[in-house]
Amino acid sequence: MRHISGIRRAVAAAVVVAAAATSCTVQPSDGTGNGAGKQQPDAKPSATAPDGKPSKSPSSKPDAQEALLSPGDEGKQVRELQARLRQIAWYFQYPNGKYDAATVKAVKGFQEKRGLAKTGDTDPVTMKKLVGMTSKPGYFELYAGGDQPPAKPDKRCLTGRVLCISKSSRTLSWMIDGKVVSTVDVRFGSQYTPTREGVFSVYWKSRHHVSTLYDTPMPYAMFFSGGQAVHYSSDFAARGYGGASHGCVNVRNEGKIAALFGQVQKGDKVVIYW
Repeated sequence: MRHISGIRRAVAAAVVVAAAATSCTVQPSDGTGNGAGKQQPDAKPSATAPDGKPSKSPSSKPDAQEALLSPGDEGKQVRELQARLRQIAWYFQYPNGKYDAATVKAVKGFQEKRGLAKTGDTDPVTMKKLVGMTSKPGYFELYAGGDQPPAKPDKRCLTGRVLCISKSSRTLSWMIDGKVVSTVDVRFGSQYTPTREGVFSVYWKSRHHVSTLYDTPMPYAMFFSGGQAVHYSSDFAARGYGGASHGCVNVRNEGKIAALFGQVQKGDKVVIYW
């Protein structure tokens, strides 16, 4: 019996040696009779990102058409996109900085005309093509329809009650003790009838004024220098910056100029600067 046991032990040892010779590792059992970690010849290791999510395979092709700008986006980049599309007659509104339905329509039209994927999103290929066909929009192109940010207030605007008017930003800010109460878009006189610059004061208010020189309405007029006044202009409201005043400071938002007219008092300061 001892002899037979010795033979059995020798056979068992031989089996173990044979198994070791035909396998790289010995995997522990998972209790089901299958090796839980048994290596498969065709299996590829899967990479895992730090957040625990499977990462893309190194051979995966990157998405070169990922959108730079798309519906819902807002800001100066969208405004520049709209201004460029407007230069080549694809976008017919004033830039507003909002990637809205009109912007999507313009981008799709541009893409289709150039044989690009008609997605309505602005991807790198679309942007490169558009930039190559247009020039960088200037300030007045970006804000052709208004809504431009006001310029830094002149130091003369920082005390008291002031109509602080910047020619560079084309804005009027109503300020009290250095704080901006409200801001409106404005336009000025042409090169032949320029709006005067300097420090003035409101010396007369006329709610329903009509110009005796040009026979045109000047509602909510607040005169500050001779015949020049801040007032509402229906022409500015209709034509925008395509026109000019005869020296007055035109406001196109009637509701805002009406509110301003009610707040400004005779003697309040007017500062006009670049």
